[in-house]
Amino acid sequence: MQQTWRWFGPKDLVSIDDMLQAGVEGVVSALHHLAPGVVWSAEEIKKRQLAIATRVDGSPSGLNWEVIESLPVSEDIKKQTGDWRAHYAAYKSSLENIADAGIKTICYNFMPILDWTRTDLTWRVASGATCMRFDYTAFAAFDMFILKRKGAEGDYPADTIELANAYFKSMNESKCDTLAQSIVFGLPGAADNYTLADVRQHLAEYDAISPDKLRQNLIDFLSDIIPVAEKLGLRMCCHPDDPPFNLLGLPRIMSTEADYKFITDAVDSCANGITLCTGSLGVRPDNDLPGMMTRLGSKVHFLHLRNVKRDTNNIHGSFYEAEHLGGDTDMVAVIAAALREEKKRKLAGRNDYSIPMRPDHGQNILDDHKRKAQPGYPAIGRLKGLAELRGIIATLSHPELSHPELSHPELSHSKLADRSI
Repeated sequence: MQQTWRWFGPKDLVSIDDMLQAGVEGVVSALHHLAPGVVWSAEEIKKRQLAIATRVDGSPSGLNWEVIESLPVSEDIKKQTGDWRAHYAAYKSSLENIADAGIKTICYNFMPILDWTRTDLTWRVASGATCMRFDYTAFAAFDMFILKRKGAEGDYPADTIELANAYFKSMNESKCDTLAQSIVFGLPGAADNYTLADVRQHLAEYDAISPDKLRQNLIDFLSDIIPVAEKLGLRMCCHPDDPPFNLLGLPRIMSTEADYKFITDAVDSCANGITLCTGSLGVRPDNDLPGMMTRLGSKVHFLHLRNVKRDTNNIHGSFYEAEHLGGDTDMVAVIAAALREEKKRKLAGRNDYSIPMRPDHGQNILDDHKRKAQPGYPAIGRLKGLAELRGIIATLSHPELSHPELSHPELSHSKLADRSI
């Protein structure tokens, strides 16, 4: 696996030099300052490539821009309203410029309005580290009593409404503002920053869009875009919903293995693939991450490796972002499945046999608390996660580890731990 690192550009408080010291092999970035629907020009792409290729002192970094995350899909495209046809054309022009720049892998998502949702960006765990958390009660309080979404009460069970009401009554104005800001934070570094009024307006525009309609809009988008991507030799990979269940009455269409299989079957192309995010998908207890990597592996173009710890095994529930080996997902089994997929690809002669991965998110530890980088993207916390993932990869790839378990999808962390090597 190619070990990559997300970078938000020159304003990122984690520098190119920092990631070099972390030992990464490539960079994941995007032109976040450009609004969705705008063409990514060759000049803007080259400018970002040059920034990635240069250390703080001006010397070469030796790093390349390997994965784009994200080439954003506009709300007009998702809803098929406004300038959506012009945005299709702009997207294809961006793909042409990206291909000319030599970048092959493009991550995107089709989540309505908000690209990810958390209720706390600096939740403290027992060790003193901080992380991002989604609290279902807090979110319900925001939805019903701060955003005051029409009909919100109908989306929650009676016990959640009671808890949310008590939670809201315990909050002062400052806490309400902090909760609202955390929830509408959206994509780090994005051009769009929503107010509550903006969210209400966007929600109203989705009133008539069912999950089936949104899914068809995605298929329409891919049917138009993927032939261009395939011709250009690009790999498109859709990121799952985060969290992978219904929020704010909005349709969610990329939350399960069945969702991914439907989309990849509907537009069957080597260019139409998956970003397998173990953090987003791992929020649902019914998502079998090692099995998904095994069954959908040929379509996985990008790996986000992070872990979450669920408060309950309900589909709708609270969770926090755990250490990379400390959550509910068996990361050893996921990586073993990914390594098996890479071996299959290499034997088949695929030139994309090495799957780019990045240590997705991380807890703030040590000097991360002083640096205050993008929420979820600390320097030391991600370095710790990358080191742990790197250790798993090195161990499972070692010739001394030739036990038969490595050929079985049922491989689990506990099974390996029980064996003497």
